[in-house]
Amino acid sequence: MKQLAIIALALLPFTACKNNQNTAEEAVNSSSEVISEEPIAATATDFKITPISHATMVLRWDGKTIYVDPVGGAEAFENQPKPDLVLITDIHGDHFNTETLNAVLADKTRIIAPKAVTSKMDSELQKHTQILENDKKTSVQDLNDFTFEAIPMYNLREEALKFHEKGRGNGYVIEKDGFRVYISGDTEDIPEMRSLQNIDVAFVCMNLPYTMTVQSAASAVTDFKPKQVYPYHYRGTEGLSDVNGFAALIKKSSVSNEIEVVQLDWYPNE
Repeated sequence: MKQLAIIALALLPFTACKNNQNTAEEAVNSSSEVISEEPIAATATDFKITPISHATMVLRWDGKTIYVDPVGGAEAFENQPKPDLVLITDIHGDHFNTETLNAVLADKTRIIAPKAVTSKMDSELQKHTQILENDKKTSVQDLNDFTFEAIPMYNLREEALKFHEKGRGNGYVIEKDGFRVYISGDTEDIPEMRSLQNIDVAFVCMNLPYTMTVQSAASAVTDFKPKQVYPYHYRGTEGLSDVNGFAALIKKSSVSNEIEVVQLDWYPNE
């Protein structure tokens, strides 16, 4: 693994998507070596990741705090600053939870979400929310240096089409000063993922039967070649996916020298 420094400060309609929220302040690389808190090796001047659990994380970036799919109640975010922005990817309970949102929002917090999510919000949450549909891009008041692009997320396998239909949920690309972060949401190795360009940090799901296999995730990643890839959202009905196997597939690929796999502890109690 490249000697790049990394910050790692920083579910319930389906079995694979359960809320089990515990903050994790350590990162584990593809050899299961614990990495201490150090600056991330990228162009962002201040970028920190806190994995909360499964699909949920906190990003702290140049003085701003972004929550991704906050679930698990207020206790899951006790040691975190209030969010400037919340990104929500989908309607499922491991991504969208009204009680948690109402507990963590500040008066000025903005939310970006697909229409399918906003339609399930109460009127108070809707006041905070900006709808963003697939393939659209936006900025947010008080985060004018950031742009947010909604990337499609959906299933390809016939047996999985019922889980995530195209157009309902969003993955996201967040960009600031040319630094680009991709959050896959619940998806398979779709063409829209494979065609991404210039991604510095990618969070890629891999769990069955709801998203994709480790092999499909690795194949997509070697296509779009993020500088760093973080396996996340990898608990399925049969337990945790083989993220070490994912790292090994990347290492064996012809572009292994272009991609660093970083494993964070998304399931500290498992």
